[in-house]
Amino acid sequence: MSDTIKTSELDLAFRDEVFEEPGAEKITLCFNCTGCASGCPMTEQEGQYNIRKFLRMANLGMKDELLNDPYIWYCTTCYKCQERCPQGVPNVDALLKIRTIAVHNGIMLPAHKKVGQIVVKLGHAVPINDDTKEKRKALGLDEVPPTVHRFPDALNEVKKLLQIAGFDKIVAEKEEKK
Repeated sequence: MSDTIKTSELDLAFRDEVFEEPGAEKITLCFNCTGCASGCPMTEQEGQYNIRKFLRMANLGMKDELLNDPYIWYCTTCYKCQERCPQGVPNVDALLKIRTIAVHNGIMLPAHKKVGQIVVKLGHAVPINDDTKEKRKALGLDEVPPTVHRFPDALNEVKKLLQIAGFDKIVAEKEEKK
C-alpha cells in the first residue's frame, strides 16, 4: 500500500511554520464543503489541482510530498477560494506561505526560476521588445511601462535589492557536479 501515511514521516515543525501565517490556524476548521473549489479557475482547468488537499497535507505535516507537488504553483491567487470559505480559512495566504517555504528549500518550477532569472537580469519579468511596444501602443499605453525599462538608472538598485534578499542565488542555475 504505497499511499499509506506513516506518522513517523510527518514533519510537525513544517506544520508549525505554515501556521505562523496570521489566521492559518483556521486551516483546521475546513470541513470540506468544496466552496473553495467552486469557481476556482485552476480546479476547472487542472484535475490535479486541489487546494483543500494542499491545506490538509500542511496540517498533517506532509512537508516533502507537499513542497514537491508541482500543483502548488498553479494557484492564480484570484482569492475566490478565500472569499467563498464559510470558515474564513486563508487558503491563498497559506498556499503562498507554502510556496515561500518551498523556495527556501530550493524547490521551484523551472519556468518560475527562468522568470526569476529574467528579473535578476533585466529588473522586470516582462522584456520590452518591439512587439510588446506595439501592443502597448495599440492599448493606448506608453510604449514603455514605468519600470526599470523607463528608468534604467534604477536597474542597479533593483539588482542590489535582489542580491541583498538572496533572490539572485535562489534562481541561479545550479552548477553540475562532475
